[in-house]
Amino acid sequence: MRILAFDTATRATAVALAGPEGELLEARDDPPPGTRPRHASRLLPLAAELLEQAGIGFGDVERIAVGVGPGTFTGLRVGVATAKALALAGGIPLVGVSTLQSLALVAVPAPPGAGADTVAAVLDARRSEVFAAAWRVSDLLAGSCPLLGPSALSPQALSDALRDLGGSILAVGEGAVEFRSVLERSGAFVPDNGSALHRVTAAGHCRIARHLHPSDLDRIRPQYLRLPDAEIRATGQQ
Repeated sequence: MRILAFDTATRATAVALAGPEGELLEARDDPPPGTRPRHASRLLPLAAELLEQAGIGFGDVERIAVGVGPGTFTGLRVGVATAKALALAGGIPLVGVSTLQSLALVAVPAPPGAGADTVAAVLDARRSEVFAAAWRVSDLLAGSCPLLGPSALSPQALSDALRDLGGSILAVGEGAVEFRSVLERSGAFVPDNGSALHRVTAAGHCRIARHLHPSDLDRIRPQYLRLPDAEIRATGQQ
């Protein structure tokens, strides 16, 4: 099955194309620090580049997988809207993939030194919060419920939750890097800051998408977990 996958939950725009024999092509756009994300302008060109590399067109794609977050409000809206438009125009089945589950999946098998039986995916949600979820390594593709469901919470609350889970825990993602000292106090292992395991990619989306059943387009929605910043500010002014 040829699967085109992408994620726009973070500042990065990540795209992947999986072939019928498991071949994988990836492309991404990481905006420089201090600049705005470029999801709207880079997503489709990156997808087109991968299709060209593979020598196929959009009509050859058999499934689209889009990251539904949690993540930034604008980024998720761009990604999900683009996925729905492509699916509708090409009659291509569409699945929504948890960005956190995909991030966790790419970290398995765990790197040397982790020895983890649980992996926690952690994104920096700003406002001194993280988006996080945790799975037993053996459950990541089994369809089992996560040990810690996708949540928006403080780093200390996450640290407490991970400590309560017990066992050996690997924490990955930009949020794990940002709040390393807090999470390590729970006993979690956080790879070196420069590790590729902390980057959201669309590679895990492709693996997860093979095990999902396509959904009606109106059932695939962004997983925001909290109100947009602008709405929170407006509420605070009332």
